Amino acid sequence: MTRENDLSIADRVNDSLQRRYRAEARFQWYGRIAIFLGLAAVFLLFADITAKGYKAFVHTQIQLEINFDTLEMGLPANPTADDMRRADFDRVLQLAIYDRFPDVSGRNDRRTLRSLVSSGSVYQLQSVLEANPELADTTQRVWLIADDEVDVFNKGYISREVPEAQRRFKDIQIGWLDDLEAQDEIRVVFNKTFFANGDSRDPEQAGILGAAMGSFLTMLVTLLLAVPLGVGAAIYLEEFAPKNRLTQFIELNINNLAAVPSIIFGLLGLAIFINFFGLPRSAPLVGGLVLALMTLPTIIIAGRSALKSVPPSIREAALGVGASHTQTILHHVLPLAMPGMLTGSIIGMAKALGETAPLLMIGMVAFIVDVPGTITDSSTVLPVQIYLWADSPERAFLEKTSGATLVLLAFLITMNGLAVTLRRKLERRW
Repeated sequence: MTRENDLSIADRVNDSLQRRYRAEARFQWYGRIAIFLGLAAVFLLFADITAKGYKAFVHTQIQLEINFDTLEMGLPANPTADDMRRADFDRVLQLAIYDRFPDVSGRNDRRTLRSLVSSGSVYQLQSVLEANPELADTTQRVWLIADDEVDVFNKGYISREVPEAQRRFKDIQIGWLDDLEAQDEIRVVFNKTFFANGDSRDPEQAGILGAAMGSFLTMLVTLLLAVPLGVGAAIYLEEFAPKNRLTQFIELNINNLAAVPSIIFGLLGLAIFINFFGLPRSAPLVGGLVLALMTLPTIIIAGRSALKSVPPSIREAALGVGASHTQTILHHVLPLAMPGMLTGSIIGMAKALGETAPLLMIGMVAFIVDVPGTITDSSTVLPVQIYLWADSPERAFLEKTSGATLVLLAFLITMNGLAVTLRRKLERRW
């Protein structure tokens, strides 16, 4: 009887173990499925952005024979830089495109014909003549940027199969482009304008250089303020501050600030830095100050965690050989905690780089054409530039929105990859 009871208990134990193993296997599969779904969602997001944005890195150009006639442009014999700026390059551009299609007549048709080439092409012609003054009174073949509607059609976003009444690009324009293509006078090349220009009302002339420079200057201010203050605060709170109610109150508020919505920091910057101190609106200086305030809690929390991860034996050994408390922290503890601090700082900076809401509150949503040169110049940043382009009605801005998003994602991935690399190379295992 006892033997039968022992067998019954053993069977129940085995059954219980089998159920536990099956439950554990199911739980692992749930985790794998969750990871797969998350990666699939990220992949679909990147695929969608890439499919919409990769064509922003190329654009359409049209080749025309330009007669740099000084008489038509109103230039003197030896033109100066001021003469070049006042010259009528639009006149020679019109003559070139009218000569290319001599059969086109009528005011409306000619206006439509002129719109094949970007209005910014006159600045291209000015740059060509300024760089090569010997081209005056000669005829040269020049590749000019096409209008955004031409670019959109040439990239396949507008189908010629759609009835003319349902599209902005007309049949007569399609015929002109077919003629240009037959003569190899239209091409798609790398879009240097996208990386070399600031913002513009014309999609074909718009670029990210102004926003990228604004992001760089804003991040520079954020880095110079947030990292030293954050690391210093972390060292003091963890190693030197007395453990009393005041420090507990400070620590509690630091943790709370890390969870405050970013737009609150924008309101704080608007109230203090702009309205009270009178700092310039839409400037990287104010943007950097706001993002530094937003990033400080993240850096402080990461810094304190890195300091806590250093074994107490390091401190005890340094103190045991006669080092002071300050020497122990600066010469022994801090170097070992620095990888974690660097990681937290880089992640905090990456988070600040992608912020939009606080910068909208301090006026960095303005339309800025010029590329900023200092931290007090008016500027915008990449996330805000993406927001502005996403709100534009022109179809060509859609691909520029996705293209700028790809550039921003590349920066963010690079910064996070740098954080992981530094962590792996510099961290010590105990």
